Formats: sequence, structure tokens, C-alpha cells
Amino acid sequence: MSNGGAEALLSDEELYDRADAEGGESFPAEVLDRLLAGQNPIRVYRVHRGMTQGALAAAAGIHPVYLSQIETGKRTGSARTLAAIAEALGVTVDDLI
Repeated sequence: MSNGGAEALLSDEELYDRADAEGGESFPAEVLDRLLAGQNPIRVYRVHRGMTQGALAAAAGIHPVYLSQIETGKRTGSARTLAAIAEALGVTVDDLI
């Protein structure tokens, strides 16, 4: 039996304890609900961090209008831009895509 099959047998509490032991950041249910509802992850994490678009844009080294366009889906960010945004938000690029 593969490891993936063994994980399927773990309870939610056991999976939570395992993730908690790994030291990752946890997010409130509201953040997860917004992500699952399909809201733009950059905006969701930015609001969660209490950042304005201007503050995030400055931290990522991009123009605020460009950030706004990425958040609204009018533009897709380049890999370099998404990496800078992820770093400024303290998340991984995978969390943003």
C-alpha cells in the first residue's frame, strides 16, 4: 500500500496535528472560504495581511496599477512578478496560482 493510501485513513484531527507539527502558517476559515469561492488569491492574502494595494505594490517593486490589473484578472503577472508578490505576502507562488 502506498503512503497516499495510509494518509487517506487519517482523521481530520490527525491530519491537522501533522500539519501543525510541520510548522506551517494557518489561515482563518474566512481566508480559505474566499479562496475556495474563487476570489483572487493575491487580493485575499493582501487583505488578510492588512495591506493596501499601494503597500503591496511597493513591497513587490511593481506599479500599483499593474497590481490592480492582476487582482482583477485583466492581466496575468509574469513569473518574476508573482514571485515578488508572493515574497511580499509571505506565501508561496503556488499559493497564488
